[in-house]
Amino acid sequence: MNIILLGPPGAGKGTQARRLVEARGMIQLSTGDMLREARTSGTEMGDLVADVMDRGDLVTDDIVIGLIEEKLSGDTGGGFIFDGFPRTLAQADALGALLEKHNTRLDAVIEMQVDDKALVSRITARSTCGSCGEVFNDITNPQPANGKCPNCGASDFRRRADDTEDALKTRLMEYYKKTSPLIGYYYARGELSTVNGLGEMDAVTADIAAILD
Repeated sequence: MNIILLGPPGAGKGTQARRLVEARGMIQLSTGDMLREARTSGTEMGDLVADVMDRGDLVTDDIVIGLIEEKLSGDTGGGFIFDGFPRTLAQADALGALLEKHNTRLDAVIEMQVDDKALVSRITARSTCGSCGEVFNDITNPQPANGKCPNCGASDFRRRADDTEDALKTRLMEYYKKTSPLIGYYYARGELSTVNGLGEMDAVTADIAAILD
């Protein structure tokens, strides 16, 4: 099963992707993670990625598609979760062509809908475990009083430097300009489903499971 998680920054895509990995054996394909992995892999593609990043240039769509193709050619596990890709209509077309080339397809595109005002409030209160990525919120899910992550026991809690109201509004504007057109794109293809991204994490997980089942 191959799916795309869509939604603005802070909608909870990463958290739900990790839960799908644990529950269904799916493979999360995060662009950032793939680039970091490739850079130190020693492969021809990895050397290309390292060269581009060392020059401070933006990694092209062709490179990202090449990294995804490498993943599709290996162990597919329980399928792939595309998290943070595609971001543009051109990338969506390229991903569709790649999946067709490998005789596979998307099974679902899930939009995590949010209210911008509530999202800003959520993100400015967010922190994560630097070890396992568990997400906490000062209001709804505060860090444990003992200072240890209940998921892995680490004490390395972090806040993103860009989890401020001004920075988030900039990131949202970028999302609406470049990525939100994908919602209409996948709706027109009959592949789009939606969930309430601001619901309780377990409720969102259940809604996603209902779509996939």
